[in-house]
Amino acid sequence: MKKKEITIAQAQQIVDEWINTVGVRYFNELTNTAILMEEVGELARIMARKYGEQSFKKSDEGKDMADEMADILWVLICLANQTGVDLTEALENNLKKKNIRDKERHKQNNKLK
Repeated sequence: MKKKEITIAQAQQIVDEWINTVGVRYFNELTNTAILMEEVGELARIMARKYGEQSFKKSDEGKDMADEMADILWVLICLANQTGVDLTEALENNLKKKNIRDKERHKQNNKLK
């Protein structure tokens, strides 16, 4: 059975519908920015323990890296929705920028060889 895929535009719509029904309303932009930083910190904690030198503590048990990434995506989508950013268009524009700016840059970086 094929896994159902969600486009970025669909994700923005799904989050908006959830916020306006279950979530009542969006937190303000500053609150959501603080929440985004908090979620990134939770992912960083897992990364530092799984891939870095830190060891897991009892309080780290049950933390799921995929779930933390999804939390980050959720809040980022919330911020995009409430500030009028079309994330599909933003990502397409960002990829174009990177393809122009970095076309040869990384190939010429001796640190990456």
